[in-house]
Amino acid sequence: MPESPVIACLPRHLPRSEWPRAATNAIQQNPDNRPPGLEDEEVPQGNEGERLALDVTRYWGSGGVNLTVGFIDTPDRALRDRILSHLNAWSEKANVRLVPSEVDPQVRIARWTAQDSPGDEGFWSNLGTDILLIDPRRPTMNLEAFTMGTHDSEFHRVVRHEAGHTFGFPHEHLRQEIIQRLDREKVIRAFMASQGWTRQEVIDQVLTPLEESSLLATPTADEDSIMCYSIPGSLTLDGRAIVGGTDITPNDHAFAAQVYPKPL
Repeated sequence: MPESPVIACLPRHLPRSEWPRAATNAIQQNPDNRPPGLEDEEVPQGNEGERLALDVTRYWGSGGVNLTVGFIDTPDRALRDRILSHLNAWSEKANVRLVPSEVDPQVRIARWTAQDSPGDEGFWSNLGTDILLIDPRRPTMNLEAFTMGTHDSEFHRVVRHEAGHTFGFPHEHLRQEIIQRLDREKVIRAFMASQGWTRQEVIDQVLTPLEESSLLATPTADEDSIMCYSIPGSLTLDGRAIVGGTDITPNDHAFAAQVYPKPL
């Protein structure tokens, strides 16, 4: 039996029909999210809008990130503080800050399992500026079953990864250098089977390189990045697995500082 993709996380996207609205919102929040060649702030609707929406990034702007955080089902203060400290690990080099709030928090964290809310289980976050479009009664991030007993390595690997998505950082394995190593048809079959996606959704979400759609990127792909997840060797052309990252790397910190520079 072939190996299945190892999915540590899938950034939570709005329905495809909402992608044009999400792209327009991203450009309004940060004009630098607009891809080259798109002159108007409004992204076309329908299928053409969906295509262009893939080229729009979701960064918050060079002024930095200052968002409020609330917890949907985490009454334990020690656990809240622990999660928050890992969310803010990116602030070591970048101008980003997440602060707790009980009133209309912008980032809303749940720990739902399939029993709590079928389809919402697992580890995921909405991407960057998209969190502003999520129903305020819904989470923007899920950390399934995290407790104070969860191993510290998982706080490093998962919580910091999901924080990266909240800041607008996509998956590093969407870089051209990594995608070129993938066996396209095997990847399509594997992700259609494991995720229930259509062929085009796999192409959009796994096989469309960031260099064609992102305004900002590090010079070379970083397979050790916290934003890169593991892909088994059975899906690569050379048979070598893409290991993926377990913590924020120096390259991650440098890129975050580039996108969100601290004031001089």
